[in-house]
Amino acid sequence: MTTTEARIQALARQYLGIGRDLDLDAGLLSADISSLDAVAFVKKVGSAFSVDIPPKEVANWRNLRDFAAFLDTNAA
Repeated sequence: MTTTEARIQALARQYLGIGRDLDLDAGLLSADISSLDAVAFVKKVGSAFSVDIPPKEVANWRNLRDFAAFLDTNAA
């Protein structure tokens, strides 16, 4: 697990309150999270990494590892 992936996990525990780690090989919505919570979570993670995440970019991610790679590439 990369540092970014671990940070996403920590933020998920903090903001989503799901009580378990997310499956990084799955999409966020497959984790039984509502689409509204998923959108809010992506915004909070983007803010934590100081990265602006365009909504169209989210459609390019197959899973949370893709999200982590996007953050690594675009973090300030």
